[in-house]
Amino acid sequence: MSNIQTLLRDVFGFDQFRSGQQDIVEAVCAGENVLAIMPTGGGKSLCYQLPALLRNGLTVVISPLIALMRDQVRALEANGVAAGAFTSTNTQEETDAVFAHLENQSLSLLYLAPERLASSAMQSALSRYNVQLIAVDEAHCVSQWGHDFRPDYLRIGELRRKLNVPLAAFTATADAETRQEIIAQLFDGVLPETFLRGFDRPNIHMSFQPKDSPRKQILDFAAARKGQSGIIYCSTRAKTESLSRALCEVGHNAC
Repeated sequence: MSNIQTLLRDVFGFDQFRSGQQDIVEAVCAGENVLAIMPTGGGKSLCYQLPALLRNGLTVVISPLIALMRDQVRALEANGVAAGAFTSTNTQEETDAVFAHLENQSLSLLYLAPERLASSAMQSALSRYNVQLIAVDEAHCVSQWGHDFRPDYLRIGELRRKLNVPLAAFTATADAETRQEIIAQLFDGVLPETFLRGFDRPNIHMSFQPKDSPRKQILDFAAARKGQSGIIYCSTRAKTESLSRALCEVGHNAC
């Protein structure tokens, strides 16, 4: 436990865990298969990044978001952690550097887009690199609606069986039916250590009202929140441009 606390402080800069993190970190460190449902902003990434630093080997992180992967790699490297990513935006130089780190076993975390698992060469390569843990971000993408968007998520269970290592799956979005599908797809139906930390976001409020002079409604809504930040979704580019002009004309900083 002292090693965990030391890493939490010295590498990640926190004096204590956020609510719900510590139990998950300890389960992952113990080599348990884990399914964790945590709210957005709850600190999911630390729950696999910290255990990765306690393992003598490689943690493979499957994530669907290239920007998030690159951002996490930069942050880890800035904190002295050896991390790399294979994404479609890699330069050849970046890819060569990651392979070099893998060959000399100096990498702690490797981030992969799920599409990389479609390559048998990648799966074979991973079997040579002393993988000790698979972490799956946005694990709900294996569900019946999710894998229509990212079908290669369905290959993760195959990779787990091939490497025979623990798997930790994380998501902020999974009702009971989706959780059962995650368990079936990623854990072959065997119940993992499950942590349900909720996904309530008390800072988010949703409301609806009939459309009645929508331009005026939007301008009135914005006027009541002048100086705050917000996003307005429109159905066409032309509407975004005309609404942006209208907001600017009444003194908002909009683009």
